[in-house]
Amino acid sequence: MERVIRWWNDVRERVARAAAEREARAEARTEDQDAGPGGGASLPPGATVTSRSPQAPAVPAPGAPSVPDDAAGQPPGTGSTPTAAAPPGPGRGAATPREPDAVAQAADQPAAHRGHPVPRAVRDAADWSWRLLVITAAVGGVGWLAWELRLVIFPLVAGLLMAAGLQPLVSRLRRAGWRRGFAAATVFVGFLVVVIGSLTLVGNAVGGQFGDVVDQAEEGLQEIRGWLAGPPFGVDEAQLDRWIDRALSYVQSDDSVAEQATTAATVAIEIFVGIVLALFALIFFLYDGERIWAWLVRLFPSRSRVRAAAAGDVAWRTLAQYIRGIVLVALFDAVAVTVLLFILQVPLALPLGVLIFFGAFVPLIGAFVTGTVAVLVALVTQGLLTAIVVLAGLVIVQQIESNLFQPFILGRMVRIHPLAVAVAVAIGTLAGSIIGAIIAVPIVAVVNTVGSYLASSRDQPDETPAAGR
Repeated sequence: MERVIRWWNDVRERVARAAAEREARAEARTEDQDAGPGGGASLPPGATVTSRSPQAPAVPAPGAPSVPDDAAGQPPGTGSTPTAAAPPGPGRGAATPREPDAVAQAADQPAAHRGHPVPRAVRDAADWSWRLLVITAAVGGVGWLAWELRLVIFPLVAGLLMAAGLQPLVSRLRRAGWRRGFAAATVFVGFLVVVIGSLTLVGNAVGGQFGDVVDQAEEGLQEIRGWLAGPPFGVDEAQLDRWIDRALSYVQSDDSVAEQATTAATVAIEIFVGIVLALFALIFFLYDGERIWAWLVRLFPSRSRVRAAAAGDVAWRTLAQYIRGIVLVALFDAVAVTVLLFILQVPLALPLGVLIFFGAFVPLIGAFVTGTVAVLVALVTQGLLTAIVVLAGLVIVQQIESNLFQPFILGRMVRIHPLAVAVAVAIGTLAGSIIGAIIAVPIVAVVNTVGSYLASSRDQPDETPAAGR
């Protein structure tokens, strides 16, 4: 590293020395042109040229012949008339060259006058590069910290999203005259009743139809095996049996079962803790959300509190509108597919509809991916034709949702480009699995809206009286 630094300093010194020499030569050429044939008479060999100024007239050397002013072809008294000096002799010094002095003077000048040795485009690229590196490192550090604390961060974010959807109900009850605590408790209990009631209804439906579904699934699997054994696939039944036996042996192995049991227990504990923490955060967000946000705003500098509070209001409105819109979109998908499954007499229509409802919270792909489960159930219970009809209906519902229903419900405030949605869902899935895919799009929507607001209000001065509140 020290060799590189020494080499770099040597290169800079050489470049600076070359620039100084070029400037000195240019200055010397300019002075030669000013004292050329058009500016004075020819001088005898060994004569020096001195500059005569009005303050200090030139005095000829002792014993040297003087040159009259009119001999130079100029009127007398001009500012720079050359005079001839005697050749150097004993006691007289020779003329000192001017170029080395000019080089030394140019080398002593500051770098700002000589010009920077690195081009400006390279310097700008370097400035942008290290700033982007710092930003990337900061974002990566925040992401790493959030992932390490995911058992706390994800439930808090989930509670915040639920609070954004339920807060309008609390505000409506408070405007009707209810006290804050009673309104928050009523909305919270009502939310729990709806969720628990839906899960109970789904469990009863699954339990009542589970035996019939298993019998129909066995018959459907036999049909699928016969279909794969025939043209155009031509898969040997013995090969299918080997594949099935290999999968069963892997699932039923002692090590695999132990590992799966441990993993399932760990996931179950994490899910339970996350649900409890999310509900705990939800009740406080509903009851004390305004004071929590006021405390956070006071952490900002006093001159920035007005803009911070306004940006928070914009973010909260965006988040609330997104949650209400995505709930309506998910309800539309679930109801449409459930009605189609009831018409085609597909078993487990209601549980499959609930699954599609929760899957629709992941934009673009959630409802379609969970809808494939309904297609598989229709395939093993009702046959290939019914499965194709369910798949076609699912595609039609997705097109209506994406092109008509979703833009109308979500509105312009949270509308972001589909490519940004796809990238956000992909990054969220890689970073946080299903939870990351669910919270990625609202985060992008909030960042987009807040960034647009701050950019549009950058030139607006903060109100000093309001900043102290």
